[in-house]
Amino acid sequence: MFGSKGGLVAALVTDRLRPHQEEIEQAVPAELALLEAVGAFARHYRRSCDAPAATSALSLQITLLDMALHGPELRSRLAATVQTQERHLIAWFTGRSHNGQIVAPHQAQRLVTALRALFVGLAQGVTLGLAPEADERFFADTACALASSATLLDQDADASG
Repeated sequence: MFGSKGGLVAALVTDRLRPHQEEIEQAVPAELALLEAVGAFARHYRRSCDAPAATSALSLQITLLDMALHGPELRSRLAATVQTQERHLIAWFTGRSHNGQIVAPHQAQRLVTALRALFVGLAQGVTLGLAPEADERFFADTACALASSATLLDQDADASG
């Protein structure tokens, strides 16, 4: 049915991500400006850390990463699945207003890459009890700091550094 272990894992990850995409669309209304949208997304992500399945989700994440590190086929399939999810988020943040301008796709891409790293790390810390102070406001404040004009959004599309 799936063709391989990699196919099964890719189907599992895709199946787990699909409802999250729908939840994001509900949690982050399209009419919000960028910082409001980033804050709403961050608070939504933080609430997932309190879900009954948070520990099993972290366990699955760690297992998938371990499997991907040891299998090139799975690594590429997992990367493709994550990239698909990131493309949805990039599209979701692109076109929002920020400091009197409209967020371009390359700006949204930089932001989404940084948000993924931030949220994965914070969620692991919350789930493992290492970041008890990381409440919804902390998630939102740190995420919005990434979207400030001094960090990601003022970078040119072809900036090298």
